[in-house]
Amino acid sequence: MTTAPKSLAADLAPTGVLRASINLGNPVLAQGTPEAPGGVTVDLAREIGARLGLPVELLCFDAARKSFEAMADGRADLCFLAVDPARETEVAFTAPYVVIEGVYAVPRGSALGTVAEVDAPGVRIGVKKGSAYDLFLSRNLVHATVVRGDEGVDTFRSEALEAGAGIRQPMTAYAAAHPDVRLIEGRFMEIRQAVGTTVGRRPETVAFLRDTVEELKANGFVAESLRRSGQEAGLLAPPA
Repeated sequence: MTTAPKSLAADLAPTGVLRASINLGNPVLAQGTPEAPGGVTVDLAREIGARLGLPVELLCFDAARKSFEAMADGRADLCFLAVDPARETEVAFTAPYVVIEGVYAVPRGSALGTVAEVDAPGVRIGVKKGSAYDLFLSRNLVHATVVRGDEGVDTFRSEALEAGAGIRQPMTAYAAAHPDVRLIEGRFMEIRQAVGTTVGRRPETVAFLRDTVEELKANGFVAESLRRSGQEAGLLAPPA
């Protein structure tokens, strides 16, 4: 491992501490508690800090929108979010390190059978407010309506909606625990999880993050971190 130039550390972490915002609301990326978080995003934050010769402070949140707000407000230097046009005005992203899928849950007796059928008049879809799939569906749905809440599947159930949207892994677990719910086959989107910092950082700093992520994908770091945290190594994103 090569230590990055001090000028990059000063640009990315002007306080002398690399402040990384961690979204504990996405169990594929982070697990544990705010006091003891773990997962691929935590490992990436610590590895980037080590390469910069910096201590790392982990700022943990329960939703992507809160993690994004910390980045946009200047409370964090580094974030781990899905790439989305609505976020790219504030965040300079690397290529994705993990690709996950957005899927729909419906009542077991629902007539909805395909992803395309969900976008229909009268269909209400529960989503987690500010999530990547909230942003995507709000932009792309033509007929169906997005209903936002703290958790998409909880909103889906509590408000007796026609569908709920979420990330495949926790949605699969939810459906397994609730026999009255099934997942619709296929995905409605790919969620490309990437490392980000504010767009005002120097080009050399953003290039350092992008190169580091590609190296950590290629050398097995990301795949091994996923395995250690109980996730599928197949979630690893392809090379940029």
